[in-house]
Amino acid sequence: MAITLLAHVLVAVEKIAFGFELFDGLVFAIVLGTLFHTVFGLVPLLKPGVDFSAKFVLELAIVLLGASVSVTTISDAGTTMVAIVIGTVAISLITSYGICRLIGLDDQLATLVACGNSICGNSAIVAAAPVIGAKSDDVAASIAFTAALGIVVVLLLPPLFPVFHLSQWQYGVFAGMTVYAVPQVLAATAPIGAASVQIGTVVKLMRVLMLGPVVLALRLKDRNSGTRADGFAFARLVPWFIIGFFAMMCLRSFDVVPVTLVDSAKVGSTLLTTLSMAALGLSVNMRTVFASGGRVLLAGVLSLTALGTFSLVGLAILQVR
Repeated sequence: MAITLLAHVLVAVEKIAFGFELFDGLVFAIVLGTLFHTVFGLVPLLKPGVDFSAKFVLELAIVLLGASVSVTTISDAGTTMVAIVIGTVAISLITSYGICRLIGLDDQLATLVACGNSICGNSAIVAAAPVIGAKSDDVAASIAFTAALGIVVVLLLPPLFPVFHLSQWQYGVFAGMTVYAVPQVLAATAPIGAASVQIGTVVKLMRVLMLGPVVLALRLKDRNSGTRADGFAFARLVPWFIIGFFAMMCLRSFDVVPVTLVDSAKVGSTLLTTLSMAALGLSVNMRTVFASGGRVLLAGVLSLTALGTFSLVGLAILQVR
C-alpha cells in the first residue's frame, strides 16, 4: 500500500512539473516494488498478501476497466474506421509476436509485448498476464520497456506533424492508432488541435475495445495448447474477470451504470491496478528484468515501427480529409 501511495504522489508531482503524465502510476508502482525487492528482499510473512494483490486484485481491476469502454464507440465511428482499427490491431498483434519470437523472446514475453504494443500498452499487458500465466519478471520487463517507448512516441509525434503533411483529423487517427495509453493520446494530440484530440481519443478507445476479444482468444489458445484442466467447463475456458469485463462494458453501453459510477469505476480500476503492480514488483528481481532488457527493447522498437507503418496504410485506405 505504501508503494502504491508513493506511486500516486510521483504522478501528482509529474503533473505539477510538466502539466501531463510522462509515466503513469503503474510504471512507478512496478519499478518501486522491484527496487524494494532487489535491495531489501521480501519478508516471507508478506508473500501471501503480495500474491493475493498480484492476482485477485488485478483481476478485479480488469472487471472495473470494462466500465471505461462502450460498444457505442464503434457505431459512432463508422464501419470503415472500425474495420481499419480491427485490421490494424490484428495484423500488428501477429507481426509483433513474430518479431519477438525471431529476436528470441519466449512465448509468454512475446505475447505480452505484442498485446502492449498493439492494443493499449500497460493495460493490455496486465490483462493478458493472468490469462497466459505470465511470470512476474516478464510482466515487469514488458511494462518497463513499453512505458519507455510510449514516452518517446508522445514526445516525437507533435514535432513530426508538419513533416507528414497530415490534417488534424488524420494526425488524430494516426496518434490514436499508435500511442499506447489514453492519457498519452491526449498529450500527443493536444498541441495539434481539438479535432486531433477528439478523433484520437475515439480511435484509441476503439483499440481498447479489442482488449476483451484478444484476451478471450488468448484463453482459447491456452486451452487448445493442452494446458487446460480435464473436462470442459465454461469457467475454465473463460476466466471470471473476462466475463466481468464484458458485463461491465455492456452495462456501460446500455447506460445502466450512471456516469458518476463510471467515473468511480475508472478511479477504482486505476487504484487497484496500481496496487497489483506494486505487488507484482515486490515479487520481481531486477537482475532478471535487465537480463532480457536489450531484446525486449529491440522487439518493442521494431513492433512499434510496424504498427506505425500499418497505421499509415490504414490512413491511405480511409482517404479522409
